[in-house]
Amino acid sequence: MELLGIGSRIDHSEHGKGVVTNLSSKHYWVTFVDKGLETIPIDDDFQVMERLENEVDSVSFFDVESSLTKILEKWSDTHEKVALADKWRRGKLILEPGDGTANKEMPIDTFFHKIVMVRDRLRVMEQKINSSKHLDDQEKIDLQQYITRIYGSLTSFNVLFKSKSDHFVGERSTK
Repeated sequence: MELLGIGSRIDHSEHGKGVVTNLSSKHYWVTFVDKGLETIPIDDDFQVMERLENEVDSVSFFDVESSLTKILEKWSDTHEKVALADKWRRGKLILEPGDGTANKEMPIDTFFHKIVMVRDRLRVMEQKINSSKHLDDQEKIDLQQYITRIYGSLTSFNVLFKSKSDHFVGERSTK
């Protein structure tokens, strides 16, 4: 059996129509129109709609994405991967206005990514406050307390995190 090349189009019995974006000796990574990215066995049940030759020296979307991710991790504020709780994968956030206008929908993954970015930027702000040579100790404490209250306001989003260690933590009551 000849391997499909990256860019080949298939119609899968379960997932529908998609495009091969990466391959290994045992699997194809296929981006499906309705299901998104899935990994399927090379011998799975699908029909080839358009075959492209497998070019050994070609660069896959997966390779490009991996390289870009490494570069962004090296030069951005974020340094850790934070997992979305499994039950939210492929879900969507729906905002329904009370005035009868159209709903706003977005993938939960996108919303979660924005929440994680807020958290990471707050952490960077904390580090900059703590290392500032221009703030006195009382100003640093005041700003830290304000950031802690911001974390407390964001605890509603903890339900999205897979790991409890990634949760937002605000002020704890001493009562």
